[in-house]
Amino acid sequence: MALWTSFAIFAAVMTTRMHPLDTDLQKPERFTYPFYYDPHPLSVLAAEETMREIAAMRLTEGKMFGVLVVEDATGRLGFLVAYSGLLEGRNDWPYFVPPVFDAQQPDGHFKQTEREISTLNEALRTETEPAQVEKLKAQRKQLSEDLQLWLFDQYRFLNAKGETRRLIDVWQDYHCSARIKRKFPLPPGGTGDCCAPKLLQYAYREGLKPVCMAEFWWGASPKSEVRHHGQFYPACRGKCKPVLTWMLQGLDIDPNPEEAGFPHLKVEVVYEDEAMAVLHKPTGLLSIPGRAEDYSVATIAEQRWPGSLLVHRLDMWTSGLIVVAKTREAHASLQAQFVRRTVSKRYVAIVEGTVKEAKGRIELPLYSDPLNRPRQSVDYERGKSAVTEYEVLNSHDGLTLVALYPHTGRTHQLRVHCAHTDGLGCPILGDELYGLKRERLYLHSDRLSLDHPVTGERMHFELPYPFSNLVPLIIK
Repeated sequence: MALWTSFAIFAAVMTTRMHPLDTDLQKPERFTYPFYYDPHPLSVLAAEETMREIAAMRLTEGKMFGVLVVEDATGRLGFLVAYSGLLEGRNDWPYFVPPVFDAQQPDGHFKQTEREISTLNEALRTETEPAQVEKLKAQRKQLSEDLQLWLFDQYRFLNAKGETRRLIDVWQDYHCSARIKRKFPLPPGGTGDCCAPKLLQYAYREGLKPVCMAEFWWGASPKSEVRHHGQFYPACRGKCKPVLTWMLQGLDIDPNPEEAGFPHLKVEVVYEDEAMAVLHKPTGLLSIPGRAEDYSVATIAEQRWPGSLLVHRLDMWTSGLIVVAKTREAHASLQAQFVRRTVSKRYVAIVEGTVKEAKGRIELPLYSDPLNRPRQSVDYERGKSAVTEYEVLNSHDGLTLVALYPHTGRTHQLRVHCAHTDGLGCPILGDELYGLKRERLYLHSDRLSLDHPVTGERMHFELPYPFSNLVPLIIK
């Protein structure tokens, strides 16, 4: 029996955290798949009302907010609102649902232990005796580890079946990879404090049936990630996917589109000889087999030229020139050129907004969090060097056509360098991870120069970008 049926008596009167939703819009057939979705009109309506409320709060920080449309025992629709983490240092704002666990009580165990750790830090700043310093550090470490374990144990998550599990159990049961288990035996700090877990936990506790959900960013973007004011985003994968996988059990959920497979698109041969081939990869086709889809440029090439090997990759949603080696010797020669960075590559992209400088160089180190792939973040401590040069080719009606010259080949390098505020500050049109979703990603590899793996002759390939008829931008 679903949890909201068991607790229906508590939902007979509108809960104070449930805001009415007066509309004739129809409910969706299934609940939102939170990691890949287009917001349902009910979620959009709830988000618009929430935005009006938080606009009056004059917040000083950027923050992720979430809305959950719910139905009470009488069939009346309403919505709940949450924010990720703390909001302006508080977690007790009356308009929003409470946290799964409140660690901010001044006299609670968490705050008391935090004060003990602060006292140890003060002692370490003035202590000069080596033995005493090591003793204080050991005490601090043990106190911190014990506090973290205690905090994790306070988080108990419900699901739609009415079952409850500890956060640590949810985390460890979800991760099957031995590598991930070794690197992350415990959840990252803040797990369970994002919008979606807060919303679902409150709905289950109050006997409210989840209908649909969406999350949006409000305010300035953080420096590490790309976030745009007022834009909808999926739930985070690193912290939320293990928790939500448990919490959504018992709900009828939209299918995961990433597991539905993709059309078997064709590739065109731009150039071919006995040693190599240059192909035109369309948008929407993988370069190499993925977790849920085997069909790719690599498998197509293997069927056509047995023993062939892909020399480099293009992002699934990027179109353009991609190189295949027909022999191992050709593959070694071509790969060495990519490693030495003697291959010249140009991409063209349509970005949203106006690029300030006509040309320039972007150097933003990129970090890939293994728990939150494929999203990349800018991280000056852990990130790998990533360098892109660019030049503006044309602009029209709030859009800009740019040429991009990557000097490194990091995952999503061009997408992040365009979207990030310290880069172009203009996301590539159709970039659903770092900008706004469209019918395609407007990024195309249009020029490629390299040395032939056998003759050593310098070869140049061009492939006109395929979206000139969609947006009226012409290269000067």
